[in-house]
Amino acid sequence: MGKALATTIIGAAVTAAGIGLAAPAYAHVEVSGTDATQGGYGVLTFRVPSESDTASTTDLLVTLPDDQPILSVSTQPKPGWTATLTKKKLATPQKDDDGNEVTDYVSTVEWKADNPQAAVPPNQFDMFNISAGPLPKQAMISLPAVQTYSDGKIVRWDERAAMGQPEPEHPAPMLMLAAGTDQGSAAPAAAPAAAAPATSSTPAWPGITALVLAIVAVLLGVANLVLVRRRSS
Repeated sequence: MGKALATTIIGAAVTAAGIGLAAPAYAHVEVSGTDATQGGYGVLTFRVPSESDTASTTDLLVTLPDDQPILSVSTQPKPGWTATLTKKKLATPQKDDDGNEVTDYVSTVEWKADNPQAAVPPNQFDMFNISAGPLPKQAMISLPAVQTYSDGKIVRWDERAAMGQPEPEHPAPMLMLAAGTDQGSAAPAAAPAAAAPATSSTPAWPGITALVLAIVAVLLGVANLVLVRRRSS
């Protein structure tokens, strides 16, 4: 096989691999919270794609944890949409950050489009935000969602992947929570390492060049001495 042909085949294989890696996964309803911490407050953003060529998303219902209730939830105003919070009674009243007694918690948050123009168009996406806390003191929480389309189709994003199994068709949005700074289980900070000797960023080429020249000079001197001895003999 010629070198040019081999190069072409390798290039094509690399390109194909790159295309395979870059292929987009199926869009899901997902949640993220860049400032969300365990036991703290944060803004949670739900990304909602309309996975349809003809229908728009008109409703989104998100269920919050019942086993570790979230006491305070507020929605960000979204033009063209109406948000509704549904609450449930706590089994045992709790105290909020101000010391006030709280008897209920937010169980679900639902957004409804006020008109067809406000709905999420086909093959597009939109963002829905809430501010929530205190968040559960665990690394990850599940926030199942129900998405309703203008044609009446309902998609329930509530499936959980089993250990070692591929992702289900309609996975529940999973929120990663960073460890809070006030948690006693947080690992202590490592002792600072000893300072490394300062090194100069200036290239060492002048020193290397001088060394090479010195070696060459020595070799020339030796060769000249050998030549002189041969002539004298």
